[in-house]
Amino acid sequence: MLRVSIAKEFDGFALDVTLDAPAGVTAIFGPSGSGKTSVIRAIAGLLACDRAEVSLDGRDLSKLSPHKRGVGYVFQDARLFPHMSVLKNLRYGGVHDEDAVVAVLGLGALLDRFPAALSGGEKQRVALGRALMSAPKVLLLDEPLSALDAPRKAEVLPYLEALRDQTAIPILYVSHDMGEVARLASRIVVLNEGRVVLEGTVEDVLADPAAVPFLGVRDAGAVLTGRVVGHATDGLTKIETGAGALWVPGAVGRAGSTVRVRVPAQDVILSRSAPTDISALNVLPVTIAALERGAGPGVAVALTAGDARLLARVTKRSCDVMGLAVGDQIFAILKATAIAPADVG
Repeated sequence: MLRVSIAKEFDGFALDVTLDAPAGVTAIFGPSGSGKTSVIRAIAGLLACDRAEVSLDGRDLSKLSPHKRGVGYVFQDARLFPHMSVLKNLRYGGVHDEDAVVAVLGLGALLDRFPAALSGGEKQRVALGRALMSAPKVLLLDEPLSALDAPRKAEVLPYLEALRDQTAIPILYVSHDMGEVARLASRIVVLNEGRVVLEGTVEDVLADPAAVPFLGVRDAGAVLTGRVVGHATDGLTKIETGAGALWVPGAVGRAGSTVRVRVPAQDVILSRSAPTDISALNVLPVTIAALERGAGPGVAVALTAGDARLLARVTKRSCDVMGLAVGDQIFAILKATAIAPADVG
């Protein structure tokens, strides 16, 4: 368990953060300027703080210099040595589990190349490998995909998922992209103006109506975990989740594999009766668990469906006209095409 308690006064900004990160991926999410990068720089020992208490499994790292903390750090840009081959860049970090690192990140065909001959996604994979070959006890990823376009992000995300599944160390993943967070993280820490405003499992935090003001209307939405049932001939994939069956576009995963599906709150439509003769393929019976009226025209509606949780966002007018109340049994409707390929992984 990584335990962190840090504080620092900047000019016009105060950072005061306490968090725990177990093995697995903990996302640090928040708007630009909320203190995300400062937190991981403090953990790495690269930022002098007014208070900096950092421990890993009871071992105090606070007084150690950065190179003795056992921290692997991957920046937004890969920062590879241009005069070194991929293999030499990797070995600059160390030689820990070289074969395994090369295999999990798919670097075997790149070892003799130089950075100038690599795509952005390939460079980031090499940077990840270099960090891993230093045998880190903690891995810090500072928006590693932010400089990549959508195709390159799609290229790297499966490798990050494999890394998550095959390592047993705390991984702190800084991002302002909720799609990445929903796919990769098991826990999330939400920062706002230098403070922790939300913390918990991704499923709990993203389905909480109170999270909407901090996540933003576009990023609010629940995460469902399900099993791929199969692929239809018309290009859709059926996924069985705790909320019921979902149809999503594309050939996602292998039959029997487990996937995560992010369901944006703004794309969920509510109905009091089971709809008929509609184009939407996903209709789920749900129960209203909570209603959160925002300062604007919207209402966040927390929903339970079986053993899963969903979130919808409707207008106050719709909420009032429908007479929505906690405990009501209604239907959540979601178009298959509303689920982007990047939101399934």
